[in-house]
Amino acid sequence: MEYVNFGSAGVKVSPIALGLGLRGQSSAQEAQRLIEHAIACGINLIDCANVYNLLDGHHGHRPGEAETILARVLKTKRDDVVITSKVTSAIGPGPNDSGFSRYHIMREVERSLRRLETDHIDVYILHQFDRNTPLEEAVRALDDLTRQGKVCYVGCSNFVAWQICRGLWIQDTIGASPFICVQNQYSLMNRTDERELFPLLTDRGLGMMAYSPLGVGLLSGAYEPGVAPRSGSYWETRQRKTYDTVFRGTGARVYETVAAIAAQRGKTVAQIALNWVISQPRITVAISGSDTIEQLDDNLGALGWCLSENE
Repeated sequence: MEYVNFGSAGVKVSPIALGLGLRGQSSAQEAQRLIEHAIACGINLIDCANVYNLLDGHHGHRPGEAETILARVLKTKRDDVVITSKVTSAIGPGPNDSGFSRYHIMREVERSLRRLETDHIDVYILHQFDRNTPLEEAVRALDDLTRQGKVCYVGCSNFVAWQICRGLWIQDTIGASPFICVQNQYSLMNRTDERELFPLLTDRGLGMMAYSPLGVGLLSGAYEPGVAPRSGSYWETRQRKTYDTVFRGTGARVYETVAAIAAQRGKTVAQIALNWVISQPRITVAISGSDTIEQLDDNLGALGWCLSENE
């Protein structure tokens, strides 16, 4: 495993992170084994959030469960991994159960620290933009957490370029700890951020964590244009219309091109798609949302080789 600087920070991380959101493990033990396997394979970046629930829908929605399960692994491996967690997504029905108010951030960081059974979070990320709270309020709260040692670095997720730029300006103006990374969706199926966000990342030296690098599974090899999504899958139960739309036109051509290169290379569709994401200069880390050890091992096969310029 070759490690890279995490965005603009000096800390080193693996180019593939294990993401603990939207998982489908059948038990806490299975989820724990997946995390332990990832670390044993050299992955030292684990991406989490206060709202993540590792287990499937049969167990109900329990925000923070992913942090609780991760804590079991951290008991013996805390110094070997870099962990992220996030705040702002709704964790309940109350009026202060979401957003990036100082009240919510300060409450939720303490809850995350207790669940993780650690005294600090390595990278604390604003999960989404909150239009109802001044960004300066969130920036000052995050800076206080870094000064207190409860957070080492800060970042943001699902922000567009102007929102990130404004956050950086506020941080620079008041001397607060700056964002070191941005976590947004990016894949061969979704290249929206190339237009405005990538130039900003280049200008400010920020890193990017790409989530859903396989197009929410469309380039995992489990789906194919012209073939209905498997019964019970995310695309069949929640996004069937979107699935049919994406796999027409450009989406189908993207898949066919990736599949052709995979066949020529002797690689899987997922490995080609993931290698392409990691090879982009503005991408620091691609987040693997593997459900099983087998899927994670397949994703790790995207490392250690390069696509040609033609490919």
